[in-house]
Amino acid sequence: MADIPYSERTKITIERKGHIVLIGINRPGIDNRLDPEATENLARAYYQYDRDPSLRAAVLFGYGERFSRGVDVDAYKAFAQSGRTMMEGPGFIDPLGRTKPALTKPLIVAVHGDTWNMAHEIFLVADVRIASEDTDFGQDENTHGRFPGGGSTVRFPREAGWGNAMRFILTGDHWDANEALRIGTVQEVAANRDSALAKAVEIAEKIAACAPLGIKTSMASSRLALEDPETALAKLGDQYRALLTTRDFQEGRDAEAQKRPPVYEGR
Repeated sequence: MADIPYSERTKITIERKGHIVLIGINRPGIDNRLDPEATENLARAYYQYDRDPSLRAAVLFGYGERFSRGVDVDAYKAFAQSGRTMMEGPGFIDPLGRTKPALTKPLIVAVHGDTWNMAHEIFLVADVRIASEDTDFGQDENTHGRFPGGGSTVRFPREAGWGNAMRFILTGDHWDANEALRIGTVQEVAANRDSALAKAVEIAEKIAACAPLGIKTSMASSRLALEDPETALAKLGDQYRALLTTRDFQEGRDAEAQKRPPVYEGR
């Protein structure tokens, strides 16, 4: 996965830092709203991250005063009228998590300011979510004659509980970071944008220091459990045994015996 450095014209930036990668939404002049090109670039970045064996955790964030106000409606309307389609063929992972393939490696998101609608749905796809105190969440499509078609009707009730999700989806009311923490969609609240991003990077680096095969197995098992708990339980033994013969399993034991930090290779 190659870096895509920041520039005023770059809609999605990529910055590698050791075993982690930072992915930035960069359309501050239009509230970081995602047009079809930005969405495809984000989907391509997810795919490249997931397929790069040297990367173990990703952090998603937004430039400017807000994470994102969601979809660029005018750009999507023009795109739909053109008859073109998005994310055709391999090389993409849907940032909204509606189609396969899905990410198999951890995604941490750091949000600040306005995090609305499609942006909130992208936020919900992440595995760990950090919000600054100034975050304003919104899922108010119903007040605009639409509905949350990017996944919130599935993920929001699952993450926050039926009543909490319906409270905001059906009314269009917004909520803050502390309310998101209360209902369980946010794991930590930080003082500001910079500290939220720093916390997300800190968590990503801790994940990256763990054994990659164990991390991927943990995620696969947990995700399967959401859909089919009995099958997930039945597979635990085989999944554990598969790790017993890996180099990383032995490295974990050696490091513990030698009282040193482990150095995992992902094999």
